[in-house]
Amino acid sequence: MALKDEIAKRRTFGIISHPDAGKTTLTEKLLLFGGAIQTAGAVKSNKIKMHARSDWMEIEKQRGISVATSVMGFNYDGVKINLLDTPGHQDFAEDTYRTLTAVDSVVMVIDCVKGVEIQTEKLMEVCRMRNTPVICFINKLDREGRDPYELLDEIEEKLNINVRPLSWPIGMGKEFKGVYSLYNKNLHLFTASKTKLEGEGISINNLEDEQLEKSLGVNYANQLREDVELIEGVYSEFDVNEYLSGNVAPVFFGSAVNNFGVKELLDSFIKMAPAPIERETEERVIKPDESKFSGFIFKIHANMDPNHRNRIAFIRVCSGKFERGKTYHHVRADKKIRFSNVTAFMAQEKELVDEAWPGDIVGLYDTGNLKIGDTLTEGEKTVYKGIPSFSPEIFKEVINKDAMKTKQLEKGLSQLMEEGVAQLFTYEMGARKVVGTVGALQFEVIQHRLKHEYGASCDFMSMNLYKACWISSKDKKKLDEFVKSKYRHIAQDKDGKLVFMAESKSWLTMVQDNFPEIDFHFTSEF
Repeated sequence: MALKDEIAKRRTFGIISHPDAGKTTLTEKLLLFGGAIQTAGAVKSNKIKMHARSDWMEIEKQRGISVATSVMGFNYDGVKINLLDTPGHQDFAEDTYRTLTAVDSVVMVIDCVKGVEIQTEKLMEVCRMRNTPVICFINKLDREGRDPYELLDEIEEKLNINVRPLSWPIGMGKEFKGVYSLYNKNLHLFTASKTKLEGEGISINNLEDEQLEKSLGVNYANQLREDVELIEGVYSEFDVNEYLSGNVAPVFFGSAVNNFGVKELLDSFIKMAPAPIERETEERVIKPDESKFSGFIFKIHANMDPNHRNRIAFIRVCSGKFERGKTYHHVRADKKIRFSNVTAFMAQEKELVDEAWPGDIVGLYDTGNLKIGDTLTEGEKTVYKGIPSFSPEIFKEVINKDAMKTKQLEKGLSQLMEEGVAQLFTYEMGARKVVGTVGALQFEVIQHRLKHEYGASCDFMSMNLYKACWISSKDKKKLDEFVKSKYRHIAQDKDGKLVFMAESKSWLTMVQDNFPEIDFHFTSEF
């Protein structure tokens, strides 16, 4: 019975958004309400030197952006919440895509001034791939933003999902009075405060209640009644099953920086969000309440503690109970592996844990055995389906600036690539190393981390490359002939897979036509 009870009280979700929509601020405020932290950080304030709790990497503090997924666990109202704060910047999209494989639901933050942006659309596409349930939080209502109806229409149109407002704003910007909860029939009056937590709302079951005029004034009270009547007429009644199947996104309004609307979001979330769900492996579907443990690695991070140069693999527990010190089966390597050092996370702070249940994210101290996508089980040879590596968009050659630090550079590059920060291709000829990324900012992060974490200095020289294509063939002889004829353009990825480095689209097409026996793949899993 303990297993089912533990599953029922867990919620594992990711927070996603376009950069600057207030995602990290919302994360902080959720932690504040959960009692996990006592004071909120200010992400980009020069006056307050304390940075957002979930942005702990040095470069994140300097730039005021999230560049790696942070994992945080806390308890709220009898529910164990596992929260993953993802990078919003598109240059770090691959980390976000991988993280979305480890969550059961998502909170999407939208800026009421800017509305739906390109990165939000891309992230939503990944959610659609798995029918992940999505809650929308429309943020920054303390600013002059766009009309709420217009925002709802835009979400439906651009994100291709039906919406259902479960709260409604009264005014906006300087005239922002508060939010009425259509879900709990509560009125929350707005007071700007970055430090105080939002108190209990005024319970108003009937909008004709005179209390409404007393709280808002006649004009705002009448406007709210009209809005609620219109919403109830236009949108069908909220069906939690439609949300759980990924067809309807409930919408909440608030101002995260002022702690406003956050408690209401959290209260509603723990009631409606899914407990840990079943997961697909290549062999079968695994249910969380199965007695035997299984889980998969979705993220690896080196040097979380600069003093100890450690490497931590993040595992999502999918079924059964994970126990510290017990021996598990590492499916890819087909060997037994034991973890005596297992941690739960509160951003950079860690605590030793003896057990973990489905939905939990724990860190395993690793010496290099584990890779992103690996499955651990109690013996069953099954592999969880993951998101593969995609061909990068920008390629640059690594230039070592200090020959005395070659070993440090190679170790640093190897460890950072294992984390999935970027992809490394080593040319067969001359052992030239090329880093491929989704965006330019990743090169800055790699350079910074190589210098500060490994003591290695390097430059990056741009390369005129179009695509990295993983190659295979049913005919080994033909593959060997192809590699021999194109040896100047053949590299290996970090796992030793052969990659053809195409310099242009037209040239790639010509090579594909000339070598029909060779299969060219744009992802690493084929």
